[in-house]
Amino acid sequence: MELRWDIILIGTSAGGMKALEAILPQIPQDFPIPIVIVQHMGPDSDNYLASLLNEKCQVNVTEAQDGEKILSGTAYLAPGGYHLLIENDKTLSLCVGEKINYSRPSIDVLFSSASDVFGEKTLAIILTGANKDGTEGAIHIREDGGTVIAQDPATAEVPTMPQAVVDAEAADHVLPLDEIAQFIVGKVLLYDRD
Repeated sequence: MELRWDIILIGTSAGGMKALEAILPQIPQDFPIPIVIVQHMGPDSDNYLASLLNEKCQVNVTEAQDGEKILSGTAYLAPGGYHLLIENDKTLSLCVGEKINYSRPSIDVLFSSASDVFGEKTLAIILTGANKDGTEGAIHIREDGGTVIAQDPATAEVPTMPQAVVDAEAADHVLPLDEIAQFIVGKVLLYDRD
């Protein structure tokens, strides 16, 4: 069984909690690909978001820890106040670097670091949000042969972020929020070309 992707990345900001609640609970418990998420949040955020999502999801949702190995069946959420990166040994790394696009965690930082490791086996999803974080990372992923999904801005609570990716011609697919999970699960195997 060859998987189409080895990593799935999700970036979201304003309105993101609702969007994540529409996608993550539809992912099956035995899902064979790790999911890594940046939801913009402040440094004082505790791990309430991970806890809340974990109660609703079949996959394990947890706040990312520095040095943690990424595992299938798990969704990792960047903690507030830290950039989240993926290292060459497929572990997670947290750092307190400069804010990118006024954000730490930054979607661009996650997307670019993951693309450097996973290349064409990267799937990135940009959801609702109020700035352009994620656009540069999406371009990087496309250049490395990976796949980018932008939420259809018409279905986004705040359309700025997915619209920026669409405008940059960095999206392979533009999908309504309620079709994203079905697309991911349905396309996970490489031989499923429909």
